[in-house]
Amino acid sequence: MRCASEVGKRQACLLPNMYGFTLVELLVVITIIGILMALLLPAVQAAREAARRTACLNNLHQIGLALENYHSQYLCYPAGGLEWRPSPSQIQRKNYAWSAFLLPFLEQEALYHRIDFNKPFDDPANAQAAATILPVYLCPSMGRTSLLRQGRGAIDFGGINGTRRVNQNNPPNGVMLYDKYLQAAHIRDGLSNTLAAAEAAGWPDGQWINAYNVYDVMYPINNRQWPGMPENEIQSVHPGGANGLFCDGSVRFLPESLDIRILAALCTRANGDVIEGF
Repeated sequence: MRCASEVGKRQACLLPNMYGFTLVELLVVITIIGILMALLLPAVQAAREAARRTACLNNLHQIGLALENYHSQYLCYPAGGLEWRPSPSQIQRKNYAWSAFLLPFLEQEALYHRIDFNKPFDDPANAQAAATILPVYLCPSMGRTSLLRQGRGAIDFGGINGTRRVNQNNPPNGVMLYDKYLQAAHIRDGLSNTLAAAEAAGWPDGQWINAYNVYDVMYPINNRQWPGMPENEIQSVHPGGANGLFCDGSVRFLPESLDIRILAALCTRANGDVIEGF
């Protein structure tokens, strides 16, 4: 009995040392956890951004299918802008965007019929319809406080009107033209080598009903420059590049490192460009 009692005492004395932590040990554990979190968080953020970029790409793919279906039905692509306003003072012009005409092919036929196309896009009669948020026209990576721009549903994609690096884009050398309709046969550089639309993140006039979401390209990807007047370019919030939609319905990630000459060739429809290395 005495031996058992002595053993019990020894075990009781050992318990604090077996189960307790010194301050140094606690600091080491906290440091290790901190290092692991520092290593893990960037990986988690990168995975989330990759998922958002894929969702953005899928949205552009849906737009591409809508373009193809539009062409199948009407034997042409939609005009980039209908009754375009070269200046904001021409308020009598309707100024409807290509993205408004795609609505019936994006399962938004009811919304399409709510728009009074006999009146301008910004007429009060169209205010409620124009304020509709369409997730297919949005990039999930965009950090924003509102899905509206100037009271109208936002769009993060713009139609490619051409490039100013070729004849100053006069006449327009792209696909999304103002008040003109193109057929696939007009795109002689090849459907898979010609951009129809691309990301245009942060553009103030980026509203799916507004024809000002058509633009020509001058600068490298994600390198928008506003030397005097604001202008649109291929711009995203994705690290390293932006998503682009081609006339064959394919969607590809356009890297920031893409040579500006190749980018310009992708923006023209019939310049006779031979594109290599893309």
